[in-house]
Amino acid sequence: MVTQYTPDSQYFNTDIVNNDYLDILEYRSIPAEKDDVIYTLDKLYEFRPDLLAADLYGNSNLWWVFISRNPNVFEDPVFDFTQGTKFFIPKQQNIQRALGL
Repeated sequence: MVTQYTPDSQYFNTDIVNNDYLDILEYRSIPAEKDDVIYTLDKLYEFRPDLLAADLYGNSNLWWVFISRNPNVFEDPVFDFTQGTKFFIPKQQNIQRALGL
């Protein structure tokens, strides 16, 4: 596997073909944990998973973690991220363990 993406990228497991383009996306799963927190999205983060990731994890690149952990809640990673939506938020140490950060 050839990759040029950092470990916090959603594309980290996806090959790059001929050093030119991404192959078929290899999803990175974020496993459910007993200590995941149910969160109700407030207006401040509506349509902005990157801002929530920055505030919770100190890394806006981890915006995709919410979508990966909650595939039945989010079909569109931006426009489904609306005020009042309830979803699970993994704790930072669980993400670090899952992604090898």
